[in-house]
Amino acid sequence: MANSYLDSLTFVRQNTPLVQCLTNSVVMQVTANVLLAAGATPAMADTPTESAEFAAVANGVLINVGTPSAEQYLGMTQAIQGANKAGTPWVLDPVAVGGLSERTRFVEGIVDKQPAAIRGNASEIVALAGLGAGGRGVDATDSVEAALEAAQLLARATGGVVAVSGEQDLIVSTNRITWLRSGDPMLQLVIGTGCSLGALTAAYLGATAQTDISAHDAVLAAHAHLGAAGQLAAQQASAPGSYAVALIDALYEVDVHMIASLVEVYEA
Repeated sequence: MANSYLDSLTFVRQNTPLVQCLTNSVVMQVTANVLLAAGATPAMADTPTESAEFAAVANGVLINVGTPSAEQYLGMTQAIQGANKAGTPWVLDPVAVGGLSERTRFVEGIVDKQPAAIRGNASEIVALAGLGAGGRGVDATDSVEAALEAAQLLARATGGVVAVSGEQDLIVSTNRITWLRSGDPMLQLVIGTGCSLGALTAAYLGATAQTDISAHDAVLAAHAHLGAAGQLAAQQASAPGSYAVALIDALYEVDVHMIASLVEVYEA
């Protein structure tokens, strides 16, 4: 019997995937804590001289352009080369693409390098597909529904999965569209939730790579895990500070049955 998307969590916790995070400096600690709580292992290895070698031994790689430098751009390029050579799935998080020219040019130059998944907000996805100008910094000004065409274009162009985060999440691959209702508004009031979701997506893709779970379902499962944890944390906290702590606890505590009971998934 084929595994469902929910079984992805079991593989994450059994396999403890090693995730190489080339990510922004604001969220490194948050991202590491999210991965550890979920059952993965983080590594913040982004130097150009080591990133390709590390990508070859990692289970998943995150490329997040949140606070880039010239050195990190080079490290990201090397990590992508190392990941592709080794067959390691890598995730692209195009933070603020469209609104800032240098990072937009960089991301446009790597999007055709076979990311297993692209994860962003609606405005980032629309801009990356060439259908809009981007949002306000890291904040989306487009609705998730408005990003459907862009997500489909990117999925066809890359052959990977495209995930759009918002009030409800949209997961798109070449022949499939899935909507996910989960999470809590408080997720927007603590740093690093979106960026950490990119890392969690890389963990899920890496943990399920040798299983019959599709990349689409692995990406869906990562989003459902964080969304369910966000809902569970909201039951324990009433303000952003306590919510940030409760979220880490919830990522650790949530199980398959809890995810199934807290989120709503439907196919378009």
